[in-house]
Amino acid sequence: MRVGTRGSALALAQAATVAALLGPETELVPVTTSGDRASSRGGGDRGAAVGNDKERWVKELEVALLAGDIELAIHSAKDVPSVLPEGLELIGAPARGSPFDALVGAGSLASLAPGARIGTASLRRAAQLLALREDLAVVVVRGNVDTRLRRLAEGQADALLLAAAGLQRLGREEEIGCVLRDLVPAPGQGTLVLEARAGDERAAAAARAITDAATWDALLAERACVARLDASCNTPLGVHAQVGEAAIVMRTFVGLADGSAWLRDETPPCAGPAEAGALAAERLLAAGGAELLARAEAVAAR
Repeated sequence: MRVGTRGSALALAQAATVAALLGPETELVPVTTSGDRASSRGGGDRGAAVGNDKERWVKELEVALLAGDIELAIHSAKDVPSVLPEGLELIGAPARGSPFDALVGAGSLASLAPGARIGTASLRRAAQLLALREDLAVVVVRGNVDTRLRRLAEGQADALLLAAAGLQRLGREEEIGCVLRDLVPAPGQGTLVLEARAGDERAAAAARAITDAATWDALLAERACVARLDASCNTPLGVHAQVGEAAIVMRTFVGLADGSAWLRDETPPCAGPAEAGALAAERLLAAGGAELLARAEAVAAR
């Protein structure tokens, strides 16, 4: 089975773990995305400003799927837009890695001096960081994990915010100063998801065999929340589904990137992923989330 993946070091490391689960007949097919090309030209791995356009990380893989060049595509779930191209579907996900953000370069947020420069290319991370510590300074640090760590060593920032799962999958876990469980993760963070052509039973069977039920339910719930909010990559939005034996609890965050306004919520337990995602979204909207989403979009459009 031919399985497409981005060609970055992290993407290949992640894809290798999935390929091992799928079995020895799996062939990994590296595909260069428009996001990868922009990164190689020095444009960073998340665009020209804090934030990102998700499609640029998956489009070429989806084109390869539709063309029949590959049977499966592996994505970081947080990079997959809420609306898929016609003829494609998400069909499974292996067990989730850490969904949380990690602080690199310091042992805790509390240990950072006032005015410390924290590097990130994420609106969500910036918004939550400044909501907790308005005295800190967010600086845009882009690039792959190794590039960002090098820029930290060069003094371009005093600390970094990175995904814990990415550091762990690259064997760089020793770089983690602390895991920031108070920050609500990006929807799908730490999850690898498989995409295939609709109706491809061979691909679907392969994906089902390695899918972790709790991870899949969490991903469906988080994506349902994003879809109901109609949130874009310009929105500082965190959504995290905590899946128990009989129910799902959703943690959510939405705010402005400068930390000046934000909402946090935790839902009561809910029975199914679609219902849990919808409930989380409705609670945010009822508390004024629509206005915050609109304001965030307006700021990004300037």
